[in-house]
Amino acid sequence: MPHVLTDLPYDFSALEPYIDAKTMQIHHDMHHGTYVKKLNEALIGTGLEETPLEELLRDLSKVPEEKRTAIKNHGGGHFNHTLFWGSMMRNGGGMPSNELKSALEDKWSSFETFRKEFSDAAATLFGSGWAWLSLDTNGQPIIHKTPNQDTPLAQNFTPLLCLDVWEHAYYLHYQNRRPQYIDAFFNIINWPEIEKRYKESRNRA
Repeated sequence: MPHVLTDLPYDFSALEPYIDAKTMQIHHDMHHGTYVKKLNEALIGTGLEETPLEELLRDLSKVPEEKRTAIKNHGGGHFNHTLFWGSMMRNGGGMPSNELKSALEDKWSSFETFRKEFSDAAATLFGSGWAWLSLDTNGQPIIHKTPNQDTPLAQNFTPLLCLDVWEHAYYLHYQNRRPQYIDAFFNIINWPEIEKRYKESRNRA
């Protein structure tokens, strides 16, 4: 199959106490794994089996109409989760440095204001979906949210950081306390990886 579920870049327990090992195992192996399986099934017979996932999600008009919803949903689930796993690390948190820190401060005056607005976006998303730090079509940082498994790629944005606010991402440990989960996320953000994504995007511009 062209799309595969890769291993997490750390142990299931690596993000404790902020995200528990059981949640990570179920989330990765079952939820993300199902998106990959159903994406591959939806691609059969389309001639797009080897097309890079980002290319598919940026322009779904290339996808046969009868397969478009399935590929959008399951392809988005695969893409979003892959980005999410890489957005976290053991002993993460703090704040970014160098160019990204300056860009966030230029846009939101301070890192604390950025954190508040990102947290508010995640907390106020109705139902299931994602909160994002992306670069817009002008290369400027933007906080936004998407429902379900929609991605920033459909808006031609470049995603840098994402937070999964589907209930399966946090319910075992936090139950309905989504704000606590959001606050905990800032202790495990992999800022070196987010900075790398930012620099790569700026270099491509």
